[in-house]
Amino acid sequence: MIVRGAVLREMGLPKPYAESRPLRIEEVELAPPGPGELLVRVRAAGLCHSDLSVIDGSRPRVMPMLLGHEATGEVVASSAAGFSAGDAVAFAFVPACGACGPCAEGRAALCEPGAAANTAGTLLSGVRRLDGVHHHLGVSGFADHAVVSARSAVKIDPALPPEIAALFGCAVMTGVGAVVNTAQLQAGRSAVVFGLGGVGLSALLGAVLVGAHPIVAVDVVPEKLALARSLGATHALQAGPDVVQEIREATSGGADYAFETVGSAKVLEQAYAATRRGGTTVTVGLPHPSQAFSVPAVSLVAEERTVKGSYLGSAVPSRDIPRYIALYQAGRLPVDRLLTTTVGLDDLNDAFDTLAAGTSIRQVLLL
Repeated sequence: MIVRGAVLREMGLPKPYAESRPLRIEEVELAPPGPGELLVRVRAAGLCHSDLSVIDGSRPRVMPMLLGHEATGEVVASSAAGFSAGDAVAFAFVPACGACGPCAEGRAALCEPGAAANTAGTLLSGVRRLDGVHHHLGVSGFADHAVVSARSAVKIDPALPPEIAALFGCAVMTGVGAVVNTAQLQAGRSAVVFGLGGVGLSALLGAVLVGAHPIVAVDVVPEKLALARSLGATHALQAGPDVVQEIREATSGGADYAFETVGSAKVLEQAYAATRRGGTTVTVGLPHPSQAFSVPAVSLVAEERTVKGSYLGSAVPSRDIPRYIALYQAGRLPVDRLLTTTVGLDDLNDAFDTLAAGTSIRQVLLL
């Protein structure tokens, strides 16, 4: 079948994207699903910094590529057990094979064949169903239809509005998961979140959910700081050279847990410096591969500090996405507050200008 989608053929084109137009809306031939795969009518897809980092070249990928990884839709045809036409699904941007070492240990986010497929721009099977175009993280959700591995899909409540359901595949799973799974943050422990995009605010919601206190939010955009306060942050601080000292004052010496969601080595160093003795820094953002950060080596031992990476929120998508949706439906995770606006397929370049400017939380493409 022929699908209409947003194809990136060259990374690193200059901003504004409304003028350079890195995303071209093209018709692409999509092959039918193979064994263990699904054909999905995409309903909505969130615009994420992980998409932007491919567009600007800070996260290099094979080209050309049909972008979009945070998405939801309805199964049209299934060649996989457990899925039928009409099922509502959310996508996970790491397909979990279920058999490799990390999968066997319950660490689906680190699936080795899934990572290899994502790097190669294929589905989990190692094939491409898009003619002449690579898949983005096994999803390619900026199109009206997608063929995905069933290992990339999780059945969800069909009553959930698509523009909300899409957020659970990346922003919510990554941010809340970093708090619940990676950090295992406990009630009464202090937390600071650096960066208040979709992932950072999801981490903030996770910290509120588990009863952390105090909760400090850090960003450069005043409107995001105001939103963070309304979502439960006890302190909202303007990012800058003095923010570490301000965090120490707000948390009586340093936070128990710091979450870095910006994807910046400099910010990661600040997050580490903002923790107390025995503190844990969880890094979620994806910096350019050339970036490195440094910490006083002795502090890892003498102060028992910890630095942990969190990819996909250390999640098991088939377990966590339904749980987080249930918490949203119960009023415990107000994910709808993250939605800034909805856009159309022809508006994507302008929308990524907005995302790059930092003035939106989550824009969602409706298809």
